[in-house]
Amino acid sequence: MRLNTPRGTTLSRLSCCVIALMSAMLWRGAADAQVEDPPVVERLGPDHLRLRWSGPDALDIYVSAQSDAPLGQARLVAAGDAAGVYDFRRPTPRRPYFILRDRSDNSLWRVAERVLPLEQGSNFRDLGGYPAADHKHVRWGLIYRTAANPMLTDGDFGYVRQLGLKADVDLRATDERTIYPDALPARTGARYVADDYKFSAPDDAYRVWLTSLAPQFRAVFQALLRNDGAVSFHCSAGQDRTGIAAALVLSALGVPRNVIIDDYLLSMRYRRPRFEFRKLDPAAYPGNGYVAFLASIPASELFAQPDLYDANRVPYLEQTFEEIDRRWGDTPNYLQQELGVGPAEIAKLRAIYLE
Repeated sequence: MRLNTPRGTTLSRLSCCVIALMSAMLWRGAADAQVEDPPVVERLGPDHLRLRWSGPDALDIYVSAQSDAPLGQARLVAAGDAAGVYDFRRPTPRRPYFILRDRSDNSLWRVAERVLPLEQGSNFRDLGGYPAADHKHVRWGLIYRTAANPMLTDGDFGYVRQLGLKADVDLRATDERTIYPDALPARTGARYVADDYKFSAPDDAYRVWLTSLAPQFRAVFQALLRNDGAVSFHCSAGQDRTGIAAALVLSALGVPRNVIIDDYLLSMRYRRPRFEFRKLDPAAYPGNGYVAFLASIPASELFAQPDLYDANRVPYLEQTFEEIDRRWGDTPNYLQQELGVGPAEIAKLRAIYLE
């Protein structure tokens, strides 16, 4: 069983022991090229990362500050390791990208932390590493989904600056941006992208937003197609509108739906609502629909971890895919007809963001 990468390397017999909510992720490829459960990186403390994998072969482990660094430019930190666990302490660089080389055939696998370790951040995640079209993977360090994160510390901004963000796409309504302006562009130098619209919480939001927020979703793709560096996109919680945007981007890259749903559900684990917003007095913000909406939610619910399943225990994001299939037939038709992302654009996206 071998997995080709764009550098002509392969991966054999390498899989990992994954954390909760990730265990269902599978590589959906040709019958002779299926790899299950790629290696994962867990953060056990501020200065302690743990890399996990499984397989019979000895691995050389390298680390780099660059997500696409050639092996010769990465630092060897462990040679011939067959333990299945490697503890990386006092991480240098602060955002490490690991390269695992299988000694049996010199195949390579790249992996990094999924969620960024921010002191007062919420749901800031790298979309790298997911299985995608043509037996490839989404490249690490180029596409980030996140909450608005209005409470980041100076240290947090220092961490985010190293990501090389060139565009920050704000999916929020004007009412939300007025209350919590996006500080990321000024603190990182990223280009700020936003379109005005009035805040509302519509019924069937996961269906309605496919058309009502088409300009915002289109902006995400336009930023990605510029190909001038890493892109982040966010709403307030990084969960619902951001979840749809991430689903559309990953679909365009050929990521299977079950993997997209699993990524969506990670918001239940990685959201930290206490760093997303605070209760506000509507009288101080007359006419602001977002403030009125927050005030209508009991604090016990507002600051609780989310449940992204409906009454039948079906993820809400499934409604988006059902609506796409019902109205447009499939995701490529939706992307082309509503967002102007056709075959040529999808080919360009895959050339940029897959490896």
